[in-house]
Amino acid sequence: MSRSRTGSLGRRLSYWLALQSLAGLVVVCAAVYGATQLAFQNRQVEALAQKRIQLQHLVVEAARDGDMQALKHKLDDFLIGHEDLSLRLEQADGTLFYRSPASQPPNSEPRRSRFELPSPLPTAGSLTATLMLDTSDDAALLRRIGFTLLAAALAGTLVVSAGGFLLVRLGLRPLHQLVDQTSRLAADTLHRRLDGSSQPEELDLMIAQFNELLGRLEQAYERMEGFNADVAHELCTPLATLIGSTELALRRSRGADELREVLGSNLEELQRIAGIVQDMLFLSQADRGATARRVATASLAAVVRRVADYHEAALADARIGLEVRGDVAGAFDNALLQRALSNLIANATRYARRGTVVRVEIDAAREGEVTIRVVNVGDTIAPEHLPRLFDRFYRGDPSRSDAAHNHGLGLSIVAAIARMHGGVPLAESSAGVTAIGLMLRAEWDDPQTMAVAPSVGPAKPGQALNVRA
Repeated sequence: MSRSRTGSLGRRLSYWLALQSLAGLVVVCAAVYGATQLAFQNRQVEALAQKRIQLQHLVVEAARDGDMQALKHKLDDFLIGHEDLSLRLEQADGTLFYRSPASQPPNSEPRRSRFELPSPLPTAGSLTATLMLDTSDDAALLRRIGFTLLAAALAGTLVVSAGGFLLVRLGLRPLHQLVDQTSRLAADTLHRRLDGSSQPEELDLMIAQFNELLGRLEQAYERMEGFNADVAHELCTPLATLIGSTELALRRSRGADELREVLGSNLEELQRIAGIVQDMLFLSQADRGATARRVATASLAAVVRRVADYHEAALADARIGLEVRGDVAGAFDNALLQRALSNLIANATRYARRGTVVRVEIDAAREGEVTIRVVNVGDTIAPEHLPRLFDRFYRGDPSRSDAAHNHGLGLSIVAAIARMHGGVPLAESSAGVTAIGLMLRAEWDDPQTMAVAPSVGPAKPGQALNVRA
């Protein structure tokens, strides 16, 4: 399955850090530039305001003295040292009264201040004054400041980006160390775990989860290796029997009856091999995610009764009775359920004490869940064996396993059927009472349709077919 590549994490972090640095520095430089420009403008306005006050003072003095020539000299003196400042005075009729000798530079945009002054001439009404401040020097200085800030922003971005790239590489070094550790893992080194002692806190959870995954993989690999050995062992025994009996049959001439006996024995071994293969195929399908084909089932106790019919002879030979307690309706795969119940009843019959009763308990533990337990009285199963009862080919007591007829996949199939119904297998054993079963998801369409029947009393030993649900 194809997926879009996101590129290098280090490069992406470095690029984003560089962009953030550039954006941040540009904003800061723009703020400095704006503040500087505003300061220049305020200074220019304040300078014009001060000159206006001085002009008003000079004109008032001239009007009091009545000396126009002295006023013009004072105005010339007023503008000395202020080459960036020019003044124009006009009378009310538009006649030019005074003009400063300074001229504006080309392409300049002076800041102007236009206001009215009282005329020093008794016959004129007022003077219109125009003060012009040349701002070209400030504009040039502002441009230089702008270029300087831009260069500083670019240089700062380069410095921060270089430092950020180095920090990102240092920050990602633990990931590279983890990659080196994982690259040394193989099927024969799954017992190793990732060393998180020198890793940052942010990676602790990932390392812990990965180590747990390695533990599960190690267990799965060990089970697979053991399973392969068990399969080879289970198939080797009947194949060796087939080969040996066939070789003996071919060593000399035999009659039809003897050959028929040999063929019958070989057929039993072949059926055993076929049973192992079929069970393995079923477990393989369950492992690949096969699910139960559910149908409405009115009574699980009735399903148990049908299964008990097939075990009548074995129950009678062992003088063991069968008791069913409880009943539940739901949606189940009856064929799979019968197979699981058959394995559980056969297992309980094999290990129950003679003269006891095997009890099948059906219970709706919680809404949507059903538990089926097959309880027998016999030897207590050691606690260390309980978690592995449902492993393939596992036998807690090989001496009592009846390996000639049972190849150790029955309870594994029970566990697989439980998973196919969305449930789990169950196993308990204490004080000589062993309960093995499964929890199923009933998937009722309507919880009100769940039917619970009264418990059924125990049957007499050997009377399994007289069970009522």
